[in-house]
Amino acid sequence: MKPVIVAEKPSQAKAYADAFKVKKQEGFFDVQPCDIFPSGAFITWGIGHLVELRDPKAHNAKWTKWSLQTLPIIPDEFQFQIAKGKAKQFGIIKKLIHETDTVINACDVDREGSNIFYSIFDYTRARNKTIKRLWINSLEVDEVRKGFLSLQDNHKDLLMYEEAKARQISDWLVGMNGSRLYTLLIQKKGIREVFSIGRVQSPTVYLIYQRALEIERFNPEPFFELEGVFKAEHGVYKGKVKGKFKTREEAQELLAKHVIDGTIPGVITKLKTEDKRILPPKLHALSTLQATANRKWKYSPAKVLSTMQKLYEKKLVTYPRTDTQFITLNEFAYLENQVESYQKIIHQPFEVASRKANSRYVDNTKVQEHYAIIPTKKIPSDKVLAALAPDERNLYEEVVRTTLAMFHSNYLYQETTVQTDVNGLAFHSTGKTEIDKGWKSLFSNEKESASTKEPTLPQLNLHEEVKSKVTIQEGKTSPPKPYTEGQLIAMMKTCGKFVEDQIDTDILKEVEGLGTEATRSGIIETIKRHGYIEVKRNIVNITEKGRVLCEAIDGNLLASPVMTAKWETYLRKIGNGQGSSDLFLGSIAKYLNQLILDVPTQLNEKTFHMTIENTATRKEVAPCPTCKKGTIISRKNFYGCSAYKAGCKQTFPAIFLKKRISAKLVEDLCVKGSTDVVNGFVAKSGKTFNAKLELTNGKITLKFL
Repeated sequence: MKPVIVAEKPSQAKAYADAFKVKKQEGFFDVQPCDIFPSGAFITWGIGHLVELRDPKAHNAKWTKWSLQTLPIIPDEFQFQIAKGKAKQFGIIKKLIHETDTVINACDVDREGSNIFYSIFDYTRARNKTIKRLWINSLEVDEVRKGFLSLQDNHKDLLMYEEAKARQISDWLVGMNGSRLYTLLIQKKGIREVFSIGRVQSPTVYLIYQRALEIERFNPEPFFELEGVFKAEHGVYKGKVKGKFKTREEAQELLAKHVIDGTIPGVITKLKTEDKRILPPKLHALSTLQATANRKWKYSPAKVLSTMQKLYEKKLVTYPRTDTQFITLNEFAYLENQVESYQKIIHQPFEVASRKANSRYVDNTKVQEHYAIIPTKKIPSDKVLAALAPDERNLYEEVVRTTLAMFHSNYLYQETTVQTDVNGLAFHSTGKTEIDKGWKSLFSNEKESASTKEPTLPQLNLHEEVKSKVTIQEGKTSPPKPYTEGQLIAMMKTCGKFVEDQIDTDILKEVEGLGTEATRSGIIETIKRHGYIEVKRNIVNITEKGRVLCEAIDGNLLASPVMTAKWETYLRKIGNGQGSSDLFLGSIAKYLNQLILDVPTQLNEKTFHMTIENTATRKEVAPCPTCKKGTIISRKNFYGCSAYKAGCKQTFPAIFLKKRISAKLVEDLCVKGSTDVVNGFVAKSGKTFNAKLELTNGKITLKFL
């Protein structure tokens, strides 16, 4: 009997078919007899999730209508269905599977790939089939053929499926129950919005909200530094006294103590030059590539993943959904053998510094399911490279350059530290002189930011006397910066540092935070789609809807990454054969029952403000200060007078200088003509400041203290 190979999607099936002589049929490829498959084989495919969990109403009619009285939604048995529009392809797969004795799972080599395969296989109701697993990290022809010659059994595959299925059902339970519970209770407060709750998405939104609060509540404080500008024989350089002063008077006192009037000479008392080096970067995992691409080209994490998937299917890079930055000796061998060929791809030849495997990059013990993202053995022609889309070319070259850096020399530079004495007061300077660009020459088209670029120093001599001009420089402490999309990935991965309890921190570190390497970009896209965050010019901002969600879950485990981390720990036990899906889902049910008991009381004490048009009743804020007849009402993106049809044009923005204007602030402007001090306005320069708001001729103006 011909074995049936099930791929995850058509493009993956086509990549497998390229390794054999095949005949294309509707919904599958017919592999002709060969050395690997003497009787031939069939390659068919899913279209992602062909089989999915049914909606609550399909499990029980009483769950059709959203109602607090019908919670919790916990089916006695979970039911699945064929995804809409995919019945024809499922029928083809089912027929092929029923007519064979051997089925090969060739979906993506991760937990979700196992879930997709077994959800399809189980739904076919096939019995007594031998199941094998294809486990490869590259879609190149020789790797595909090698993989089919060394198929694995499905023991590990089944455990991964159990883990993925438990995760899928737990996410469904939390989403279905939490979303209905919070939506219905918040709607009772007059906000007619649907609030999606998620095991991973909710704590992610809450961490973004916390950063927004830190920025808004930040009070900039002035500080003062002593800076010297020194003129030596061969040039000018700057130095600073260590430490900062809270007041100008403290800085003046120190100058007076050393009898420095600002222009007395100084002497170079210490001059030290050290040779330093920076090692080549580590190889890319998906998260490091997403962060790098976001910083360089402002690509969203989702765009990076989808683009890398295209490059993977074009057989140019290895499996992209990896969380490791190491490769094995096998991969190193082919990379080392083709270094010169990869150099030609980026038109940057260099002398290889070492052809020995370095443990910084090559470590068999640190590679489990997948290795780091590297170029495949396939060397694309100039024509193939020219046909790549700009984002594909950028990411492919990033992978090639980072891989080549492993064979390049270190970046070498000299660091000079100088101490200049002015009447016994030490001023410190640091300078950097580049000796050998080494691996950095591979990335020479990148500009070094002004904040990280160290100044160069002129030629200086120990005990040299210099002219000096000492001044007091004033600055202000800066608030935390909002996240970029690339930083969100890192924040989700390292969120343990935001948790106070050391045990919980250790758990989060072990499970690598919120989500997985493969799911984090999807989670970010989900919270965007639900309207909880906005991304403008790569900056992530919490929306009003996101604020309401976070105010609602504040103080609940849904707001904390700890809960999902503990769940992930147990899910991993299921994947290792040490845990039980039934026990895990039983604990989820207990948690949901407690949530349904606690949340109504918690929300009863909370007040929410949201200026959206689809509230149950548009909130009346205050009498209109302009026409004296109408009422200022909160609308979707602004506050406006109810008498606008009669000609009143009085409005107030919902956002002013990147600060949310609450109904209370608008009420104060209308009734009192001014507000108390408001923190967190953002100037065009990006600096934050505090000020009062005043109403002047119907317009908002600032009053500084």
